[in-house]
Amino acid sequence: MASSSSSSLQFTVRRCEPQLVPPAIPTPHEIKLLSDIDDQEGLRFHVPFIQIYPKQTSMAEKDPVQVIRQALSQTLVFYYPFAGRLREGPRRKLMVDCTGEGVMFIEADADVTLDQFGDSLHPPFPCFHELLYHVPGSHQSTNTPLLLVQVTRLKCGGFILAFSFNHTICDGAGLSQFMSTWAAMARGATKPSIPPVWRRELLMARDPPRITCNHREYEHVPDTVKGTVSSNDHDMVLRSFFFGPSQIAAIRGLVPPHLQHSSTFDLITACFWRCRTKALEIEAEEEVRMMVIVNARAKFNPPLPVGYYGNAIAYPAAVTTAGKLCENPFGYAVELIKKVKGEVTEEYVHSVADLMVIKDRCTFTTVRSCIISDLRRLKLREADFGWGEGVYGGVAEGGAGRFLGATYQVLHKNRNGEEGIILPIWLPAEAMNRFAKELDHMFWNQNQTKIWSPSLIKSTL
Repeated sequence: MASSSSSSLQFTVRRCEPQLVPPAIPTPHEIKLLSDIDDQEGLRFHVPFIQIYPKQTSMAEKDPVQVIRQALSQTLVFYYPFAGRLREGPRRKLMVDCTGEGVMFIEADADVTLDQFGDSLHPPFPCFHELLYHVPGSHQSTNTPLLLVQVTRLKCGGFILAFSFNHTICDGAGLSQFMSTWAAMARGATKPSIPPVWRRELLMARDPPRITCNHREYEHVPDTVKGTVSSNDHDMVLRSFFFGPSQIAAIRGLVPPHLQHSSTFDLITACFWRCRTKALEIEAEEEVRMMVIVNARAKFNPPLPVGYYGNAIAYPAAVTTAGKLCENPFGYAVELIKKVKGEVTEEYVHSVADLMVIKDRCTFTTVRSCIISDLRRLKLREADFGWGEGVYGGVAEGGAGRFLGATYQVLHKNRNGEEGIILPIWLPAEAMNRFAKELDHMFWNQNQTKIWSPSLIKSTL
C-alpha cells in the first residue's frame, strides 16, 4: 500500500520484475564522447516525467505495456546511445559506451481509476514513487541505464507512463524529439520523421579553452542559512500553481507600457523570483540569482544540425540584491530576466564548454538561487502512443536533481478545461504559505479590488 502526503488518495501498485529493453536489432558497439555542455556536474541527474492517458474505446484490444515496450525497442535502434552506459574517463570526462544493453522497463498495474485522481493531475502526484519505481543504483550517473520506464495500467483502462532519463544524454528539445519518435513508432511508423544527430564534437571545449564571457551562474558564493533550500530541509513541501489567461493578464497589468510585449515566460519567471525571495525572507543586502535555461540552438551560425538531441542549453544568471528585487516596481524583475536571456550567444555557449574543462565540470551555484525552464514548447502532452493526447504530460515534480530551487513552466489544462501553465515548486512549509500570500498580494489593484482569488491558484499541499 502506498500513500502520499500530498493527497488522501491511496492505491496499490503491483509491479513485475524490472527488465532491460534492448534495441530491436543489433546496433553499433562504440564509444561516443559527450559534449562539454552535456558533461557538467549540474546535469548529472535523472529527470522524472509523467504522461497520463485516459481509456480509449478504439484501443480496447491493445495492451499499452506491450505497445509502448515494442515501440521503445524500435526507437532505440535509431537512438542507440540511450541503450548504452555512461563511463567516466580522465579528468571526469563522460562518454557513452554503446553496449546495446538496453533501458530499464517495468510493467505494472494499479487498483485505481483515473477519475479517482480527481483534481490531482499535476505535481505532486499521489503515490508517485509507486508509479516510477527507483531500481537500486539506476539513478547513478555511470554504469547504469540512461532511461528508466514504468507503464502502469489503471483499472479504468487508462494508463500512466512514467520515466526518468539522465540529463547528460539530452536536453528538453532532445527529449521531445525522442518522445515524438517513440510515439510515432507506437502508431506504426518504421523510422523517425527527424533522424537523430549525435555530433557532440560541435559543443566540445576549444583548444586551448578560454572563458570569454561572464558566467555568474557558476560563481562560488559563500553559503548562508537564509535563502537556500535543499532536500536536507525536513519540512519541504511541493505545491503547484496554475496561471490561466486571467492570471497572466493580471501580471501583465503590473508592468509599464514598454514591457507590455514581454513574453508570458518572462512575466511568470519574474513573478516567481520575486515572490519566492520574499517568502524566504532573504536579507535585503544579500545577492539573489535567477538562472533561466535558454535553448541555444537558434544562436549558432551555421545552426546546429536539425535532429541534434544533445544538450544545447545555457542558464545565465540574473543577479541583484533581495532588497532591489522586492522593493523596486515589478517591471525591474522583468527587465532583468529579459536582459539575461539576451546574453546567450554562440560565443557564450562555447565559453561555457571551455569553463567546464578549466573548472573541472563545476556545477551552478545553489546559494540563494533558483532556476527555471520553459517546457511549454515541448508539447509532451501531445505525445500520442495510439491513445490520443494525454491529460497531463510533463515533469513529475519540481526541482532538478537535489536542487529544489528549480522549477518548470508546463502547459496544463485545469479542471474547467482552461488552458494555462502549471508551476511546481518546493519550499519549506512556512515559506510556502508566505509564497502563496505574496502571489495573492500581487493581484490587488490600487483600489484594493482583488483580481486573483486564492481559489484560482491551483495547488496541492
